[in-house]
Parts: sequence; C-alpha cells; structure tokens
Amino acid sequence: MALQSPYSTTASLGSETNPQRRDRSHERPVSQPQPPSRPSDVTSGTPSASSPATAGDAESVLRLEDSSEGSTDPIASANASSSSASKAANKKLSATVPGDSALGESSTGGFETLLGTLVVEHGLITAEEMELCNSLLRESANTEEPRTLADMLLENDFVTQRQLQRMRTDFDARKSSQRIPGYRIQRKLGAGAMATVFLANQLSLDRPVAVKVLPKKFSDNSKFIERFYKEGRAAAQLNHPNIVGAYDVGQAGEHHYFVMEYIDGPTVYDKLVKDKRITEAEAIRITIGTAKALQHAHARGFIHRDIKPKNIMLTSQGVVKLADLGLARAMSDKEAAKAEAGRAYGTPYYISPEQIRGEVKIGPPADLYGLGATLYHMVTGKVPFEGKNPSAVMHQHLKAELVPPDHLNPKLSPGCAQVIEMLMAKDQRERYQHAADLLQDLELVSQGQPPHFAHKTLAGSLAEVATSIASEALTPTLVMPVKGEGRFSPFESPLFMVALVMLGLSLLVNLVLILVLAR
Repeated sequence: MALQSPYSTTASLGSETNPQRRDRSHERPVSQPQPPSRPSDVTSGTPSASSPATAGDAESVLRLEDSSEGSTDPIASANASSSSASKAANKKLSATVPGDSALGESSTGGFETLLGTLVVEHGLITAEEMELCNSLLRESANTEEPRTLADMLLENDFVTQRQLQRMRTDFDARKSSQRIPGYRIQRKLGAGAMATVFLANQLSLDRPVAVKVLPKKFSDNSKFIERFYKEGRAAAQLNHPNIVGAYDVGQAGEHHYFVMEYIDGPTVYDKLVKDKRITEAEAIRITIGTAKALQHAHARGFIHRDIKPKNIMLTSQGVVKLADLGLARAMSDKEAAKAEAGRAYGTPYYISPEQIRGEVKIGPPADLYGLGATLYHMVTGKVPFEGKNPSAVMHQHLKAELVPPDHLNPKLSPGCAQVIEMLMAKDQRERYQHAADLLQDLELVSQGQPPHFAHKTLAGSLAEVATSIASEALTPTLVMPVKGEGRFSPFESPLFMVALVMLGLSLLVNLVLILVLAR
C-alpha cells in the first residue's frame, strides 16, 4: 500500500475495476491503484435499473476500471456531482494533489500560500530562482489564465510532481495532526469523493489506526453526516476477526471522523490488478473468510449491500477483512427500506437482481450474490457481466444468462463452478439462503469433494447425457461379423447400444428423483 489506500472512501453504484482494461487519463488517489476519475461512478440509489439508459448514460461510457467506492446519492445527482467535480478538478493547478485534503484548507489555499517557503526550506530552489518564479507570476496575473507558483515551479523544472505531492501530503499531515484529539496523523492513505483516509497513531494505546474524515465541503450537509455516522454505528455493532474493527466516531471542530482498524495489506482488487486471476484454492479461502464475516453480520441483523473486491482486504498475514459498511442497513429497519424502495444501492458489476429492482425486502441472499460475483471475478479474471453503462450492466444481471465460470477457466473444479452458479442464481429463492450453507459447501469443495447444497440441475444433467448419447449414435461404428457364422451379432448393433444407454438413463433419472425427494 505504498501509493494507495485499500480503505474505501465512499460507497457507489459505479463500476468495479477490471484490471485488464486500464485508462489513466484522469488519475486520482483512491482505494485502488491509480484508477481514473469516472464519469459513471455512481452507486447507490439509482432509480430502478430496469429502466432504459438515459442520454447521459450513453455519453458516459462505463469502464471496468472505473472505481466503485460508492456514493449513496441517486445516479442522476451523483453523476452531476461527479461531473462538476471533474470540471473543477480540471481547473485546479497541476501542482495540487488530487482529492480533498479533508482536514486542511481547500486544495490550493494553505499549501499554495506557504509553498514558496517550503521549497526554499527543503533546498529545492534558491532564493534567486524563487524570485524568478515570482516575477513570472506577476506577469501572468493579468492574463486570462492566471498561473500559480506551483505551475511555475513545475514548468521551469525546479521541482517534480512527485516532490510537490510529497510536500503537500506532509503539509496536510502536519495541519491535521492537531485537528483530532488523541490521534497523530502520519500520512494520507487515500482520498475519494466522499472521504479522505489517513494513517494515524492512537496516542493512548500507541497503535496504528485508519482515520476516515468527511470532507469539509460536506460538514454542513446533514444527509452525508448522518450516513457517515450510520456507517460508524453499524461497524461498532459488529465484532468479528474477519470484519474491519471500528474504534471511534466523532467530531473535532468542523471535521467528522471515523477511526477504524488499520489493515496493512492489499484488497482483493489489488491482487486482481497484479495477478489478473486468483487461484481456486486462494479464492475459496478468501470467500470463506468473507462468508464468515457475512454470517456474523447477518446474525446481528445487518446486510452489507456492497460486497465486491475493493471491500475485501487482506492483512500482511493473509487474514481476510470485510470493509466499508457505508451501504449497510439493518434488516429490521423497515422505515429505511421503504424510503429506499425503487432505488438500486450497490455496485453494478456485483449487485443482486433484487437490489437492482429496488425491492423493499433485501436479505442475506443479496450479499451472497455479490460474494458469488466476486468469486466469479477472482477465478475467471472477468466480471460476470459487462456493459457500456450502469444500466446495461444491471440489465444483464436481470436478464442475461451467466457464462459458466469453468468455460472461462477450464481448470476450475466442477464443485467450485456449481457453488458460483448457485450463488448467482437470478431468483434469490434458488440461491444459498444462509452463509452457513455456503460455508459447508466451500469446505467440501476445498477438500476436493462435491458440494452438498450446490448441484447441477436435473435438466442440466439430462442435457449432458443426451448430448453424449447423440454423439455416440452419430459416430460410425464398424460391426464385424461373428467368426464362423457369417452374420452380425445383434448385441453389437448400434440400436442395441442406444437402447442400453436409454435404459441406463432411465435408471439414473429415477435415482436422482429419489434423492431429490429424500431431501
């Protein structure tokens, strides 16, 4: 995590990244390795996605590398916000570090004011070079596009972008270290549209923690503040070794902050960027850890609603940690469920059909669908469904047939493929209903045994047998005469062989029916 934080800073109905397709045209530091800014990064409450894509969708092509940290705004407003933010970012000086400093001033304010002093103190330029930059600044003051000191330093090769960014990070950390009592901010881990995450030291216990801070621009927005505290309250009610721990939530001056466990490893997304695909054994291990986290959350009455690679983290020892409860909701909260009815909350590449439809009753099967889509991505290197915009992707979740994962990865065991297909059944009644059932099947598959709950449908089994019979029937068979008799044996006739196979098929069907009824 040298460059980026694995902590999600928002929660979105934007897209999750496909590491094989990278566009670096508008990079910014967020929870994944250098993703581009995303015009379609809108998660959360889109009007039910069964509706056709709007004109805005067509112009804003959805890319798999687009981040999906997740804003809880409706798609329309989130797009507008993202668009205006993108325009504002384009107007910022090239010297500024992308992202809101959260604990500092505006992105150019305090830092630009002290930049001249900082570069001289660091020995990056001489007093004479500083005077040259000031002279150039005065000349540009009356032009249509006034320049800043940062521009001059970069254009004259006095400093590099990396040096400027490092100074800005240090500047933010020094300013913010006095903003939250009890914590000493060390460095910025990542920043997004919804929050900035810092690595800090908790002074009372002398331990590293991650501090998520709501941007100053949202400090007077009651909706964002409530959702920010809601995430903290939800996390505080969950105590499990596979869930990122919550330590504190509060306000210091204008700044609202959420202190959580610091995870010193990558996200599953980071591993996909690096390795393109994760081995079946490792993917099952990660899925088991996540399923245990979900089992705990569901038992406490919470649904996560945003399971995806970026929200599954790994410690340096490989322990699985489920993160980001920004979209979590108590299953008993009927008022919130009714208020969100008809709107899709989640991330398009991993969202369940019932979330897309904005159904009021969303339960554990929705999280298990997202986990299935994540497992699919891990073992195949591809998301289950792709599309040019969120609406197109979500439409496929509703209507398109899933390409079996073992068709994309022939090395995948039949048991693992069956588990994924059951997790991603479009009808939630055909999915696993409880994480405990999934865990039982995953343990069996990890031991090389067939799963107990996930199995091929009877229709699928019959289709395979029928295909095999047809193939044998169409294969030319040379029938040799019986020695000494000068005629063919009826037992070697193709018709006899077909009849024998059909008899075996009949016995197989009856056996399967008996087993199904016995359950």
